[in-house]
Amino acid sequence: MTQVRKAIIPVAGFGTRLLPISKAIPKEMVPVVDRPLIQHVVEEALAAGINEIILVTRAGKSAIEDHFDAHFELEHSLASKGKDALLETLSAISPKKLKVTSVRQPNAKGLGHAIFCAAHLLDKDEPFAVILPDVLVKPQVGSTACDLGSMVERWEANSASQIMVEAVPQEEVYRYGIVDCDEPAAGESADMRGVVEKPAPEEAPSRLSVIGRYVLPYRIMELLRDQPPGAGNEIQLTDAIDRLMQEGKTVQAFRMHGRTFDCGHIEGWLKANTTLAREAGYEV
Repeated sequence: MTQVRKAIIPVAGFGTRLLPISKAIPKEMVPVVDRPLIQHVVEEALAAGINEIILVTRAGKSAIEDHFDAHFELEHSLASKGKDALLETLSAISPKKLKVTSVRQPNAKGLGHAIFCAAHLLDKDEPFAVILPDVLVKPQVGSTACDLGSMVERWEANSASQIMVEAVPQEEVYRYGIVDCDEPAAGESADMRGVVEKPAPEEAPSRLSVIGRYVLPYRIMELLRDQPPGAGNEIQLTDAIDRLMQEGKTVQAFRMHGRTFDCGHIEGWLKANTTLAREAGYEV
C-alpha cells in the first residue's frame, strides 16, 4: 500500500471572517500564542508522519512560504550574538525532513477546486491528506495523541478513506458538511453511508460534522476533474467523496479524540489563544 506522505493545505482564502486582522496579512499567518496558525497545522502533519506539504495559494500570500524558508541574515545575526535558543526555535519551524511546495489557485471555485489544483503534484494512485488550516486540532490536556496520525494508520490498515468528524449542536448543522453513519466512539471509525453539505437541521442525517481533516485516495482527484458545482455554486470536496461512496469504495468517519479551535473567526481565534496560552504557562 502507498504510504500517506503528502498533505494538501488550501491557503488561498481571503479570511473575511478575521477582518480587519487579515486585511494586510494572510489569515494563516495570524499568531496563535507563539507561532502563526499555519505552523500549528504543519506541525500536526509532521506528528502524523506526513513530511510533504502542498500549499494551494494565491497572490498576496507569499508570507506563508517565506515563513518556512531560510532567513540567512537573521540566522547569522542570532549566531553572532550567541542566541542559540532562538536559533533552535527558527530551525524547528522547518526541520530538514519537511518539504514545502506551493501551487496557485487561479480562481476561487470552492474547496474541491482548490484540492484539484494540486493533482499534478501527486503520483498516480498516491493517497493524500487534506488539512484545512482554519481549524486547529489539539490533543486533550495531558495527551500526546495525534488524531490525524490515527487516521493515517487506519488508511494504511484497510485502505478506507478517513474523514474526521465531531458532534455539533443540531441547530448548527447547516454550517457544516454532515455525515450519515452509525455514531462511532471517540478515536474510532465507522463506515459512512453519505455526506450532505450544509443541510437544513430537519434534514440532517446526523450531528457529526466534517471538521477539516481528510485522508483520501487518488481517485478523488479523478472525480474532481469533472465534478459539477454544488452548494454555493462551488466545486465541493464532499460531493466528490459522495461519488466515491457511490462507486462502492469504503469511506469512514473518524470521530476525533482531541479538541478543535475554529480560528477562522474572531471568537474562536481568541479562545484558542487564551486556552492554549494558559496551558503553555503564560499569564493571560
